[in-house]
Amino acid sequence: MGSTQYDLANNDALRRSRSAVALDEAECVDLLGRPLKDLRLSVIDQCNFRCTYCMPKDVFTKDYPFLPSSEILSFDQMVLLAESFVRLGVEKIRITGGEPLLRKNLEFLIERLARLKTLDGEDVEISLTTNGALLAKKAADLRNAGLRRVTVSLDALDDNVFGKMNGVGFPVGTVLHGIETAVAVGLEPIKVNMVVERGANDGQVLPIAEYFRNTGVTVRFIEFMDVGGARLWDKQKVVTSDEIRRAIESVHPLLPVEKDRLNDTAINYEYGDGAGRIGFISSVSKPFCGSCTRARVSADGQLFLCLFATHSANLKPLLGEMQSPLQLASEIRKHWSNRDDQYSSTRSSAYSRTGKKTYPTVRMSLVGG
Repeated sequence: MGSTQYDLANNDALRRSRSAVALDEAECVDLLGRPLKDLRLSVIDQCNFRCTYCMPKDVFTKDYPFLPSSEILSFDQMVLLAESFVRLGVEKIRITGGEPLLRKNLEFLIERLARLKTLDGEDVEISLTTNGALLAKKAADLRNAGLRRVTVSLDALDDNVFGKMNGVGFPVGTVLHGIETAVAVGLEPIKVNMVVERGANDGQVLPIAEYFRNTGVTVRFIEFMDVGGARLWDKQKVVTSDEIRRAIESVHPLLPVEKDRLNDTAINYEYGDGAGRIGFISSVSKPFCGSCTRARVSADGQLFLCLFATHSANLKPLLGEMQSPLQLASEIRKHWSNRDDQYSSTRSSAYSRTGKKTYPTVRMSLVGG
């Protein structure tokens, strides 16, 4: 090959290489035009609660085959994953589980993730969802490591109701202390998520709303969903967001608030008297699949493109020492580009005859909420 031909060949190879880099450092969209903006990264599939709608204790017994430590991703592998997702346009990373605070030295992972920058050069938002049991002990270390936002699951204020909901009789006071500690160390804004199940804790809606008024904590009421783990889900147990909102409005006038981002899951309202903000997540009565921008990776490296997925893509073989974020981003792009999941929008056809869940979905404790 002559020098001119050699130079042309090299230039073509260089252009292809640069094109690949440009492609995998840009946003990607799925088949429905939804961009990839959010990553839910599970760090452990175990939990110290046995919530009835997620990990019922008659299924998740002491002998339940959780992931062995040898199968769970290392922090190095999780950072490689995060870097790859950020190259594709991810702006928010939420650490989940199971209960993520059971993962030892989690603050070391947070510290590394907090250094990531979006495609626009902004800090990637790092947040965490927890049941709050260990939050008081770990809040300061997490904040110092770079964590900014925390969402705490809290399904009741009454100790008896809360103990039944969490399945292990855990006291609500410890969770409330964890929330107070998180606020004190600067983990703000704090969000509290309450899953409302008819006949179980629906009587706790107003007490929780009242408790967090004038605290700066935003409560979000979530419709009881047919997620993996909710074996006894029944449409009759769903208290819709409209019902919950009307109950609160009967006591406190509410004013609608525009979404901060189009892909936010909650519809927010402010108290008319300025006492704070509350939100409603209505995935059963008002599905928001059309704006879903979230991917989920389980603690063992499985990519799930929907909370209600029935299958996954195994990314773990691509997380070796010699792999680069660029190579991994190409694989993730391939899967996201073929995504057409919209389970919540089509679920009604699956339970229209019985009103009950009759189909398998991924275990929520594996991929987070």
